[in-house]
Amino acid sequence: MKPLTTLAHEAAARVLDAGDIAIDLTAGNGHDTLFLARSVGPTGHVYAFDIQPSAIQATKELLINHSLDAHVTLRMESHAHWGTTIPHELKSRIQVVMMNLGYLPGGDKSLVTLATSTLAAIDIALDSLKPGGLLTVLAYTGHPGGQSEADAVHIKFAKLDPTKFECHTEPEKPIEGAPVLHLVSKNFLIA
Repeated sequence: MKPLTTLAHEAAARVLDAGDIAIDLTAGNGHDTLFLARSVGPTGHVYAFDIQPSAIQATKELLINHSLDAHVTLRMESHAHWGTTIPHELKSRIQVVMMNLGYLPGGDKSLVTLATSTLAAIDIALDSLKPGGLLTVLAYTGHPGGQSEADAVHIKFAKLDPTKFECHTEPEKPIEGAPVLHLVSKNFLIA
């Protein structure tokens, strides 16, 4: 089985084109931001968020090292407030939103994402995706509070209107304590 990070990138790559708008709600060490910046190219734009200065700095350095910093905006801010930061006119043009829940690899393990802020960020993402857009949420559960956050996300997605969103979970039957990837596509509505 492929790593869940690879599956998230493959799913996002299927819907991303040059010129698209993409969001990384948990910049971390910058790997998803770098992937998104490569995918949307110089005519697109990526907004990346994290609450930790070290995450923003690591992401910035990675982007500079790959000459991809010109079309990325980095914000040191909670993912729960990302909707107030990006230009209003872009909200209906967002093609992909990515999130990795848990803590910064190699960082302070006491700083973790929380269910309340994560659910708020997901609500904004679901409203902001354009039809055909994709939300990826990779939940790591092996830290205090991780499993309850993952459970809250799973319940949220299970309650989505299937006429508006298509949800897929990998693995299909999550194992408690193991990471889980949610892929949520916004459907094209036929009037």
